[in-house]
Amino acid sequence: MEYMLFVLDMIGTVAFGLSGAMTAIEKEMDILGVIILGMVTAVGGGITRDIILGNTPPQAFLQPVFAGSAAVVSATVFVVIYFHFKGYQEISGYWFQHILMAADTLGLGVFTVAGVRAAFEGGMDMNYFLPVFLGTITGVGGGLLRDMMAGDRPYIFVKHVYASASILGACVCVFVWKRLGGSIAMPVGAASVIILRILAIRFRWNLPKVKGMKNL
Repeated sequence: MEYMLFVLDMIGTVAFGLSGAMTAIEKEMDILGVIILGMVTAVGGGITRDIILGNTPPQAFLQPVFAGSAAVVSATVFVVIYFHFKGYQEISGYWFQHILMAADTLGLGVFTVAGVRAAFEGGMDMNYFLPVFLGTITGVGGGLLRDMMAGDRPYIFVKHVYASASILGACVCVFVWKRLGGSIAMPVGAASVIILRILAIRFRWNLPKVKGMKNL
C-alpha cells in the first residue's frame, strides 16, 4: 500500500511538474523560472494542504524527493525544447497543448485523492466537508499558484470545469472510502476527475458565466 501511494504521488508530481514547466516555456521564462514554476505547480497544493492541517514543516520539505523530481522534470523539458526546437512557435501546436492538458488532468486527479487521503490518515473524517475541501485544495492549489505566477487568470475559474472536476472526484473518493476503504476509493476518485476533465475538454463544457459586463 505504501509503495502504491508513493507511486501515485510521484505520478502526480511528474505530471504537474511537466505542466508547470510547459506553462513557463510558453511564457518564455528562463531555465530558473521554468524549474521554479514546475516545482511550485508540483508541490504547491500539498504545501497548502499541510499548512491547513497544521503539519509543519510541510511534507514537501521533509521529503524533498518530490520537489527534486519536479525540478529534474522541468529542467529536462527545458533542455529538450531548447536544443531541439528553434522557438516557441515550433512547439505551440496541437500536440503541445494536448500534452499540457493531459499532464494537468493527470496531476489533478492524483493530487485530489491524495488530499482526501491526508484527511483520513489524520483522523479528520468526521464529515464530508473537510476531506473534500482538502482534496480540492491539494488538486487545484499547484495550478492556481502556477497561473498566478505566470500572470494568467487562474484556470480553475474560467475553463473546462477544472475545480468542479476536483470537487466531484473528491466527493466520490470520500463516499467510496467510507464504505469500501482507501484502496478502492483512491483509483475510483482519481478516475472520476480524469474522466470528467476529458469529457469537458472534448465537448468544451464550461460552467455558466455572465458576459458583456465590461460594456455596461
